[in-house]
Amino acid sequence: MLQAQSALGLVVLLFLAWALGEERRLSAWRIAVTGAVLQLVLAASMLYLPALTDAVAAANRLVAMLDAATEAGTSLVFGYLGGGPLPFEEGFPGASFVLAFRALPVILVVSALAALLTHWRILPLVIRGFGRLLERSFRVGGPVGLVSAANVLVGMIEAPLLVRPYLSLLSRSELFVLMATGMATIAGTVYVLYSLILTPVLPDAASQLLVASVISAPAAVTVALLMVPPREPPTEGRAEIPRESAGAMDAVVRGTGQGAKVLIAVVAMLVVFVALVHLANAVLGMLPDLAGTPLTLQRVLSWPLAPIAWLLGIPWEEARTASQLLATKVVLNEFVAYLDLAKLPEEALSARSRLIVVYALCGFANLGSLGIMIGGLSTLVPERRAEVVALGPKSIVAGFLATCLTGAVAGILTPAY
Repeated sequence: MLQAQSALGLVVLLFLAWALGEERRLSAWRIAVTGAVLQLVLAASMLYLPALTDAVAAANRLVAMLDAATEAGTSLVFGYLGGGPLPFEEGFPGASFVLAFRALPVILVVSALAALLTHWRILPLVIRGFGRLLERSFRVGGPVGLVSAANVLVGMIEAPLLVRPYLSLLSRSELFVLMATGMATIAGTVYVLYSLILTPVLPDAASQLLVASVISAPAAVTVALLMVPPREPPTEGRAEIPRESAGAMDAVVRGTGQGAKVLIAVVAMLVVFVALVHLANAVLGMLPDLAGTPLTLQRVLSWPLAPIAWLLGIPWEEARTASQLLATKVVLNEFVAYLDLAKLPEEALSARSRLIVVYALCGFANLGSLGIMIGGLSTLVPERRAEVVALGPKSIVAGFLATCLTGAVAGILTPAY
């Protein structure tokens, strides 16, 4: 029954994307069917085919290795705050989890590793292969296919850099696809971080987040093409990922420097946005309580999102809890939403509902990301700034719908426990 509920959600969400579109052409449903089938096939293959499940499961071991390697560095620099033993007890595992010193520094390690794999041409090979799949499935041009695939592994601003010469040539629809895929996926630099946060409540978090991010790319292309249908032929061109480093050591240095910028941005974003939302909630708290509970931004937004959570395949009695996490993701970001999910009592969500929520939260669609995207794309292609600003709010909706489609797919493929 719950799997049928998720299937209904998949259809309703696609219809919603079509209804919000600029041109509601019936031919758009070829795109919808293609996207839904591609998501289901990719997810089922990665979750159930032995050869692929073994490869995906390796992500958990890789995250554990990266965590251990990062802890070795942070414990040397920050002592017990970085995971080393307390000075008064030899071998003691250290102080309680400190986000700034234990989790966030992994961004530096992942960024350096990504730069190294790019220099060795491993990441470009993976991105090109996935990009060709998207090109042929949706009949999009090479630059759009490449940037959509790249968004699975790099950030929403780093991905457009790969096709910078084509940005001024992209049609309005193609530009929107680029923006929507940026909103619907997560970067590799935070992928490991989220895996570490969720591992205590979802042992195979790294594998599940990998599947979620991969299948969200075709979901984003589907929703984007439904909302802003193409009116022109696709922009052709064989975009290539350049090798920017002179050698392996230069790649590590460059990657570490880029990771440091991301680390500072994440810390600043968390401090500022949490503070601003706290202030807004304090103002709302001055209003009379509703049903004995103070009003908050997340609570207000969670009311219309509860039916969406139900459509993903979550029982109604758990939908309000899930919708609050979805609201936190939109108002703040997925980072805070995952932290809140990890802190929920075990009885708040069933194992199946928790898995669906993990998938549905796996994307950058939030108000803070909108500012980052507008700023970044306006710098890369200033002549299209007005177009980027106009499409910005719509890209949040597209990214949110795409990750919800991913949650629905997880619900279809996950039986009730």
